[in-house]
Amino acid sequence: MLKEIIISIQSFFEAHRFINKHKLWKWIMVPGLIYCILFMAGIYLFWESRNTVIDFFLKQTGTKAWLDKMEDTWLSYFFIVGQIILWLVFLLFYFSLFKFIFLIVGSPVFAYLSEKTESIIEGKEFPFSFTQLLRDIARGIKIALRNLLWQTVYVISILILSFLPVFGWMAPLIALLVEFYYFGFSMLDYSSERNKLSSAQSIDFIGRHKGLAIGNGMIFYMMHLLPFFGWVLAPSYAVIAATLSLHHAKKDSIIPL
Repeated sequence: MLKEIIISIQSFFEAHRFINKHKLWKWIMVPGLIYCILFMAGIYLFWESRNTVIDFFLKQTGTKAWLDKMEDTWLSYFFIVGQIILWLVFLLFYFSLFKFIFLIVGSPVFAYLSEKTESIIEGKEFPFSFTQLLRDIARGIKIALRNLLWQTVYVISILILSFLPVFGWMAPLIALLVEFYYFGFSMLDYSSERNKLSSAQSIDFIGRHKGLAIGNGMIFYMMHLLPFFGWVLAPSYAVIAATLSLHHAKKDSIIPL
């Protein structure tokens, strides 16, 4: 898995050179600017609603009322730590919902970018087919919805377990790894489809090569630490890097595709 993660990380640097060399910037900037605007709107909505949602969760579970009755200093301390952890997990969950909406909306551009990247590195043209494009879009939406469902199940489980001592402190890290994997999964699936893998086969294939997905999602998230420019570049860089990483993994005989 470690070697696959390293390949994914290196592919982001190669993606930058690849975009410059083949003049793909127009396919980077337009979806990137849309993503950036939606991302800023999403952060604003999260900031405005964060306390309301967490208070609702604590009241519904009866946690706050129970702690008020106990009046224990140590329990109050763990409660404050738990609130911070819950806040972080909720942030990841909120960002996840936003991210999957964008993946669904942007699936035509991502499908094209992945195909364009592979056609350049393989030295062959993929004839344009509107029917195939519609299939790619439908598959991208299907995979995004499937991943959203499973990721929601995992994150809700992590939310519940985040109140447990020790394990709760690890909850944001576990939630982050889940985020990395499922985002990278969506980026890699475009190449899986071109290799004639069904959705079930793609799920099995990427599940056996989690490092490629985790590495892709990790750098995608790290790019968000660079305000504006990172937000604009992150989505398209991720899909190109995912295609390049699969190409290198095949060339190094790490994967059998």
